[in-house]
Amino acid sequence: MKEGFVLKSRKADADALSKINRYTRREFGADEVYTFSVVLCDNEIDRDCERFSIDALKELAPLFLGKTGIFNHSMQTQNQTARIYDCAVEQDDTRRTKVGEPYCRLVAQAYLPRCEKNADLILELESGIKKEVSVGCAVGKVTCSICGADLKKNGCTHKKGKSYGGQVCCAVLSEPTDAYEWSFVAVPAQREAGVIKSFSADIADAETILKAIASADGEITLTGGQSRALLKQMESLKSEAECGRQYRRELEKSFVKFAGLSQPDLPAETLRRVAAGMSAEDLKCFESAYRKKAEELLPLTPQLAGAKRKESGGNAEFKI
Repeated sequence: MKEGFVLKSRKADADALSKINRYTRREFGADEVYTFSVVLCDNEIDRDCERFSIDALKELAPLFLGKTGIFNHSMQTQNQTARIYDCAVEQDDTRRTKVGEPYCRLVAQAYLPRCEKNADLILELESGIKKEVSVGCAVGKVTCSICGADLKKNGCTHKKGKSYGGQVCCAVLSEPTDAYEWSFVAVPAQREAGVIKSFSADIADAETILKAIASADGEITLTGGQSRALLKQMESLKSEAECGRQYRRELEKSFVKFAGLSQPDLPAETLRRVAAGMSAEDLKCFESAYRKKAEELLPLTPQLAGAKRKESGGNAEFKI
């Protein structure tokens, strides 16, 4: 489950207020804040046939501290509603997941100020209208539950949702690198209710990012640093591509020149069309072959180049 739900609200005690006031600019009292618990995610296989590992849930707990609750993953200031001040993993040893693990869920404590602006939201929370949530986070590793293949890089032949030897195939999300936000959503089963697929911070080359994009099933987001890294890679690729195009143009000209010298009955325009349709490897091969043939038929040494003369005897260096 990458989507969760709001639990019962409760009045903030001294410990909760101490944690809340780490995020406020002044000290707030118990009557000034509304607090509630929210299940963010768990280790059960969800509707997308994905699940968090237990270790991933434990690693996500500190990452979600201080993160803002918003609406529908819309990352705009006016959509900020509440903030997480505490987060921990709860384990239920009486319940097992579909893969046989003890059921674990990530439960956060959130707060929002009691004010006129938030009155309607508090009422919706109390009445259960605003209840479903989903999380936005980045994971560094996505593996196949059947064979352990890295699905962010290479993938495998197993299909999510299908059973293999009595075991349901799913993608295991682990090694979280960041937690962006958590959102109130109307229908968690929709695509926006899932984990917003992203990339680990150390991915900086275009090839790896493109492989990750190709293997992703849902939405994809990039951090600012990753976006800049991708743009830098693309600029570098543009420069290299231009060098490659220039090299090919010179290679085509050379091919047409030497092929024309070797086979003068072939029109230059025909040779240019042939060159344009060749791969770079074939073009280089033919250019080299025609160059050798042209040199055999017509020596390419300039006519005015001085020929070496062998002289013997004294004063040879003074002869014209």
